[in-house]
Amino acid sequence: MARSLLTHDMTGASAPDSTMGMQPMSNAINVVAISGGLQRPSRTRVLTDAIVAALGAALPIDTRLIELGEIGGRLAGALTRKQVPADLDAQIRAIETADALVVASPVYRASYTGLFKHLFDLVHHEALIDVPVLLAATGGSERHALVIDHQLRPLFSFFQARTLPIGVYASESDFDQYQIANPALRARIALAVDRAVPQLRPHALSVAAA
Repeated sequence: MARSLLTHDMTGASAPDSTMGMQPMSNAINVVAISGGLQRPSRTRVLTDAIVAALGAALPIDTRLIELGEIGGRLAGALTRKQVPADLDAQIRAIETADALVVASPVYRASYTGLFKHLFDLVHHEALIDVPVLLAATGGSERHALVIDHQLRPLFSFFQARTLPIGVYASESDFDQYQIANPALRARIALAVDRAVPQLRPHALSVAAA
């Protein structure tokens, strides 16, 4: 499936051919970040932003952010892809054409949210083959930490995506007023990105050579 460069500003508003007000870099990796938080403010959004920022410090990236809390109400009414409104279909196509994904979901009842699953039910089953995916989740306590390996990783294995070796889980105690307060969480993010870079760098080189 052909892949194209798509960009978006970090507010989730459409910004054709720009990222946060700047022209996309020709050798940048097209990263789509999905924040599955359903409320605002959102710890899941804070975690997503921190991971994307760490990736951006390590590699040239263009980022498109999709916030499930913003699109979930209308997305829930679409039972099939044909029923998805055009602007939301563009969000799904951005996922399908990304060079890499950062996906994060809050944990409810020991799993990702139903709307998070519904979003990926609408993604074409062959669109994410070999796409690198950095997994992340937030929960009320450490007892939910296994959601990354027991729930998220199998979901993206179905898509034959390349889930990156280290995921990032954050509990409520890692935050203070919706800011990351635990140095151990920042270290975990840094380690996840450090392990991801060798698998993402070939994408950057191939884009630069194109």
